[in-house]
Amino acid sequence: METNLIKDVRQIGIPVKDIQKAIGYYKDLLGLPLLFNTDNMAFFECNETRLLLSLPEKEEFAHSSSVIYFQVENIKETYEELHKKGVSFINEPHMVAKMGQIETWMTFFKDTEGNTHSLISEVQI
Repeated sequence: METNLIKDVRQIGIPVKDIQKAIGYYKDLLGLPLLFNTDNMAFFECNETRLLLSLPEKEEFAHSSSVIYFQVENIKETYEELHKKGVSFINEPHMVAKMGQIETWMTFFKDTEGNTHSLISEVQI
């Protein structure tokens, strides 16, 4: 009997160069709740997943993070609101896939550290 050893993704680490600037971005622009921070890291809550912003301990870890896809209810409204706050988007919301009666929409943006992330929304048509 095979069981899944990995149950969920609980935390995602994002390397940053300027911890205070990154905290402001994720807290004030993206609106994520800050759980706590130290001199070299900050933890944010995003539903069941924590985001860990941290200054890399070694140069080998000082690179862009993986793309994080933030689920939103209404991608066009969220895009407009974040754009007004100063979030630097790479493109506008656009449909990337249609599966039956569901359209998947995305838009990509850069954080203050040059990491690329995305908003994603699945729309029932």
